[in-house]
Amino acid sequence: MTGQTRIQEVETPGGTVTAADGEVPQPRLSKPSILPTRPKTNGNATLKESIAPPGQALTGKQEHYLKRELLSYQVDFEISELESTTALQRFGAPFRSDYGEVAPIDSEFPILRFIFVHHVRNFPFLDQAREKEFWQDKLQVFLELFAQKHISSSEDRLEESKRKKLSTKAKKLVELMMVSGIPTASGYEERIRFSELEVVDRGAQDQGLLVNAPEGHFINGWDVNVAGVRTTSVKRTLRYHQHAEFILRVRRPGAPDYYVGRRYGEFSRLQKRLRTELPGKVLPPLPRKNKSSTVSTFFGGGGDDDDASSVSSVSTQNTGVNHDDGGSLRNLMATGHRRAASLQPDRSSPRASGEYKTELVTLYREDQRVSLRAFLRTLLQNSQVAGSNAMEEFLTGNSVKLNEEEREDLDRRRAMDEKRIEEQKRFYEIARQRAKELDVYMEKFRRDIVERNGLTNLFKEIREKERIADLSTEYQKFAEWLRIEVAATIYHLFLAEDNSPELFAQARRIHSMIPYGALKQVIRFANPAMVMSGVLDLFLAQPFGARSLAQRVLGMALNDGIRTFQKSIDSLVTKIDDPAFCEKLKRFVNADEETKNIVRNEAVVDGVDLIVAILKSEHIDPAPTPEQVGKAFNAYVAWNNAVDNIDDEMKAGAQLFAYLKQLLKLYTRQRDKAMMLAVIEEPVTLQLFRDLFTIFYEPLVRVYKSANVYNSVTDFAAFADDTFRVLDLAQRQDVSADPNQTVQSFIDLCARHQDNFYKFVHEVHVHDNGLFTQLMGWLEGILEFLRHGPKGGKLDMNALFQGAVDMGQIDKTAAIAEIDSLIQWQEARKKWHHDKTRQKMAADHSSSDAPRTPGSGTFRSSDFGINESDLADLNDDAEGSSGSESRDDSEEDTDPIAIERKRRAKNQDHLRRRAGEPAKPEVRQLKALREGFLSMLRMVLAD
Repeated sequence: MTGQTRIQEVETPGGTVTAADGEVPQPRLSKPSILPTRPKTNGNATLKESIAPPGQALTGKQEHYLKRELLSYQVDFEISELESTTALQRFGAPFRSDYGEVAPIDSEFPILRFIFVHHVRNFPFLDQAREKEFWQDKLQVFLELFAQKHISSSEDRLEESKRKKLSTKAKKLVELMMVSGIPTASGYEERIRFSELEVVDRGAQDQGLLVNAPEGHFINGWDVNVAGVRTTSVKRTLRYHQHAEFILRVRRPGAPDYYVGRRYGEFSRLQKRLRTELPGKVLPPLPRKNKSSTVSTFFGGGGDDDDASSVSSVSTQNTGVNHDDGGSLRNLMATGHRRAASLQPDRSSPRASGEYKTELVTLYREDQRVSLRAFLRTLLQNSQVAGSNAMEEFLTGNSVKLNEEEREDLDRRRAMDEKRIEEQKRFYEIARQRAKELDVYMEKFRRDIVERNGLTNLFKEIREKERIADLSTEYQKFAEWLRIEVAATIYHLFLAEDNSPELFAQARRIHSMIPYGALKQVIRFANPAMVMSGVLDLFLAQPFGARSLAQRVLGMALNDGIRTFQKSIDSLVTKIDDPAFCEKLKRFVNADEETKNIVRNEAVVDGVDLIVAILKSEHIDPAPTPEQVGKAFNAYVAWNNAVDNIDDEMKAGAQLFAYLKQLLKLYTRQRDKAMMLAVIEEPVTLQLFRDLFTIFYEPLVRVYKSANVYNSVTDFAAFADDTFRVLDLAQRQDVSADPNQTVQSFIDLCARHQDNFYKFVHEVHVHDNGLFTQLMGWLEGILEFLRHGPKGGKLDMNALFQGAVDMGQIDKTAAIAEIDSLIQWQEARKKWHHDKTRQKMAADHSSSDAPRTPGSGTFRSSDFGINESDLADLNDDAEGSSGSESRDDSEEDTDPIAIERKRRAKNQDHLRRRAGEPAKPEVRQLKALREGFLSMLRMVLAD
């Protein structure tokens, strides 16, 4: 079997070629289901790849990954340094500095300063903020005040805090922006990219309709289908009562299928058990009970063959429905007994009279069946839920054996599921063909958008033209393409998915409850700006210097939290029964950051838990006695033994240490709330909030008022009514009908209302006082940087490297070896990530054959200046950090030893999932380039 060929794509000033230095690696054979490995090269080929172009010290690939390494370090430093209380004073304008004005060339934050000056400060709304009144006297004072409070970090909590997660994501995004935006001076910069890996990515994104497939869809080790429905009789006081029981077909890898029966109430109890077993976990809502049935038309062989027309597990009924009234497989949202799909292979073929006989079969609780299947599969998407005891017992307990009638019912429902999938594929295929007809126009539209000022020109035309028909040809074709996109989205949401019946019913209920007429009049005659201003005055006013209502409300909530923590603290202090230990922990939490850092370093150096370091530290009063130090060490040893081994005797000895860890955590969180309360009590907090409201809200209200937005309420109500009417017709449409008509009905729906939507956008744009023009200009500025780099020039990595060699700062051979090791690491890392992706797809039985969204792929990240390879690296980094822990507040009152076991198990699971991931090589020589690189970076970004 021939494997895919790995092609190295190289970006050069002359365009993209398919190998470094013009050499195309040869394809090699690969084993099935294994990602192709790198083609073998001999020593001469490897040497040739490492030879720099004439006049250059580095190859294009070495340039890029040296630039990336140094930018990554600088971004990490700048974002981490923002936690310092003096960071803004060293930042530069517009912030005030005690060191005098900080010039751009001297800023310690050249990257963040560039982003702030060009993409934050000139953001529409914020560009009107005054330097002293807003940036210095309010925002700077607030941020410095917050930094001085030293809210606890991830290390203090043994978990990843929200600020830490946000910081990590910000680092990756800023790094992506800088690596893609700032070019190198030589023009030979190139990246490692493998074209066949993009196929893997597309396959991972194209699972599409597989989630609705009745068979072969494994999710975290479970393949579950709510395959059928039967009735069961339960005897109560005097007589039997019939109930619906949903038959689940369950499959595990390497094991035979089995069936379990579950009533609706058991699904409800499953959800309650999961909430108890996994407190704090966000679970999908249970679908509402739906007792409606679906009547399906089945066609069997002629004659007296009764087996061809066997009844369902409920009954066979003749409802008197006209046979010309076609049912539909899309009739998953039927209410009452409505016709569903015909399963006739080809109804258009002429047949002799009597060759087929028609039978109406009631599919009992069909809507409920597919909605519960969607509910179960959504639950199983979460690995914790899939591995929970509640889910295990729900899917394995009390298996049932099916009789012949129930098996026939399962076969009919399976046939309906399969036909539904085929119908959806046909819909998407026809919609995609319609979109493909617009490819020529869309390509021109794409070029217009990605070229200079493309977005500005688009909104300029919208501002000048009152109707879609008046737009230029390219923009009219874009509107036509957009109609297909919206039509496919409506179909997908309300007809194609297993949970579509629930979503459709919910949307219709909400729509029926909204008083659109009254809402229109309220919006028309009310003055939102005055209303919001009055509300702000009410909440932020400080009569005679007293606390405002907002401060009182927020303070009350925080004080309640502080009191709750104090109750738990008092209970733990009693259990510990050692005032000296408790006092040392409390003084550590309230100590200055310098003292805390000393104690933390002592814990790292001694290789002990932070609790031990605190209790034996002489930097925190009271000084420990030898007996107390011994007691702390003994408790620590017992703790580790109890965590590693489930031993009741060791657990009893470790209880003291468990209480101490819990007490430190409670003290820390209590202090955090006290610090937040202090921040809220500061007058600058209220002033900043009022200024932000004035800056952002009032301009939007002025636009909304002058554009007569209230008229759009009626337009939206009409669109919703029309959408529900089209969906109802689509449900009743026979499956044998021309799918082009189905597609066209949804496109026509969008066409009927597109002028109203365009009128809304046009009116808002005409009355925006230049707001949208400024917004488009702001977006264009970001795209201009990503496409062409900063105006200050390019990074000359060759000059930086050669200069360091000439000055004796680095050893050339060793530095080149370190850069090459980084390249090899990035290459191995890419392959590892994509191997993992392919393995996951294979385990989940994913395929790239599923239909793609019509019009997808029109725009690429490279159109906006972001290199696809750099974006893939960001995704790999995000995946690598996804295994970190998050805090669960419900753990406060549970067993600390159990919590620690759970935390260590999570860490082990994370390590297991990352097993085999290439480790980043250590670099030493390249560290000497950081100072020179910083100077060069300041020059490039100083404009």
